[in-house]
Amino acid sequence: MACRIEDYALVGDLETAALVGADGSVDWWCAPRFDSPACLAALLGDPGHGRWLIAPVGRTRCTRRSYRGDTLVLDTVWESLTGTVRVTDFMPPRSPSEDAPRIVRVVEGIAGRVDVRSELRVRFNHGSIVPWIRSVDRRTVAWVAGPDAAYLSCEPGVEPVVTPDRTTVDFTVTAGRRVSFVLGWRPSHNPAPAAAPPSEIDATLTRTLDLWNDWAAALRYEGPAREAVIRSLLTLKALTYAPTGGIVAAATASLPESLGGQRNWDYRFCWLRDSTFTLSCLLRGGCRREALAWKDWLVRAVAGDPADLQPLYGVEGQRQLPETHADWLPGYENSRPVRFGNAAVDQFQLDIYGEVLNTVYSAVRAGVALDAPDWALVASLLEYLGKRWQEPDEGIWEVRGPRRHFVHSKVMAWVGADRAVRLARVAGLRGSLGHWQALRNELRAEICARGWSEEQQSFTQYYGGHQVDATALLIPRLGFLPADDPRVLGTVRAMARLDDHGFLRRYGDVRDGGTHELDDLGGTEGSFVACTFWYADALAMTGRPDEARAVFERVLDVRNDVGLLAEEWDPVAGRQLGNMPQALSHVALVNTAFTLYGTRRHGRTGSRHLAVA
Repeated sequence: MACRIEDYALVGDLETAALVGADGSVDWWCAPRFDSPACLAALLGDPGHGRWLIAPVGRTRCTRRSYRGDTLVLDTVWESLTGTVRVTDFMPPRSPSEDAPRIVRVVEGIAGRVDVRSELRVRFNHGSIVPWIRSVDRRTVAWVAGPDAAYLSCEPGVEPVVTPDRTTVDFTVTAGRRVSFVLGWRPSHNPAPAAAPPSEIDATLTRTLDLWNDWAAALRYEGPAREAVIRSLLTLKALTYAPTGGIVAAATASLPESLGGQRNWDYRFCWLRDSTFTLSCLLRGGCRREALAWKDWLVRAVAGDPADLQPLYGVEGQRQLPETHADWLPGYENSRPVRFGNAAVDQFQLDIYGEVLNTVYSAVRAGVALDAPDWALVASLLEYLGKRWQEPDEGIWEVRGPRRHFVHSKVMAWVGADRAVRLARVAGLRGSLGHWQALRNELRAEICARGWSEEQQSFTQYYGGHQVDATALLIPRLGFLPADDPRVLGTVRAMARLDDHGFLRRYGDVRDGGTHELDDLGGTEGSFVACTFWYADALAMTGRPDEARAVFERVLDVRNDVGLLAEEWDPVAGRQLGNMPQALSHVALVNTAFTLYGTRRHGRTGSRHLAVA
């Protein structure tokens, strides 16, 4: 059985990532990219679907673990009556000489004497293909099936035992003894890699530590909760696909929003709606290079006919992401179906037009120059937005039910028109200014008339509806209405209906069980981490800073032991839910920290930057 979701830590090489459990098992690894099929998939099944366990014999959970400083190098320690052992896990960033993903695991005796076992089962295509396994030599084992191959290299003096089902290595470490292993993926037509000597492993570890520490040293935040902010920025960096600049929503697929339920989605792709939040977060944190790469990815991905704009794309801008069910996998804690790909790619989500235009505006405000094709893209998106803003859509929450006139979608359409007005002034495009001003005014009037409920004293989820929606908390942040507007204050007060033991649901009145009326998937879900951070932002903006800080600290307390957050939190069961680590959760953490505390080093406050986000 897989660990609890919060028991996993992340290691990555800026092109893919792996999850390492507190029991010492790597239960998830997709190779060679984030969105490739997994070759270790026990996370969604059992050990027979692929995992790599290294742990003391007879021990099921480590004593403690931590990242080594501001890096993605993970140290896991076991203490026992006979001794202490540490396992160091990392993925070296790729280079021209080694352009393939590798997981390196170094076992080191700290004190006494400890018997350790390594047990590796490789399964390609999300655990469905049992490869041909063979010994290349006394130190190297190969797994091959179709286009995929994996190789385990052991250092001298350690010989793996190969059976048709698994590869095991039993050994003993005493104080000072180190034993290293390298598991790499490469195309099956390429030759097997040479086994690295221990000195090369040490040099690779040093280079990996230096890369992360050097990157983190340039980050810009000196306020309270600095460790949480830096770890969140490191996590976002780890979720970046370096060749293109795209940032995946999470490293995992199909982890459930409610245990045993059907709300299990593949998040190993790049969502447009996250772009504005992400860009603001990166710029605030001093990650200008990553912000520019993300903007460039965005422009390439959405280039073409604006009618073809998708809510999400692959890490290289791929458009075809068909959703399939993996019937051979039982799912995380029997949560089925297990889905790969995401059918939301074919939805109409009106809000993404405003998100893209807001991202472009944010980039311009940050000093990013736009070229002629960029401006042409802006114009085409605006023209299309003007034609379709009156249509219903599936909305930000990608509901799998009837389209509706979601208030947040209309607000984002207003954002698109508003940013067009601002961009026109910057670029001197006066000829279009009047048209976009008129569209902006028309949208505001309709939203205030049809999206506001006098009975509820709040903005509703959709026109004519009765539910509140946490996205309404973004209204002052987006500049639609000022924070002191009575309608904003009323909406913030109405969020008490979404309160779940101090955390916020996305929508659905908690008093009636938080049921979903927008689709037929049934069940409920946990509270939404990003929405809870948005609530803290709104409280701060509406003059309730003490409450805002309390909410912020409450969410910080539910990070796991290495500072990671999934998509949701179940405050009753005390468990993280959904895919992890979730980029939007960490983006929201950083943005809320800047909203509340700014950055002392540069003497600026987050409130001065809210309109950008």
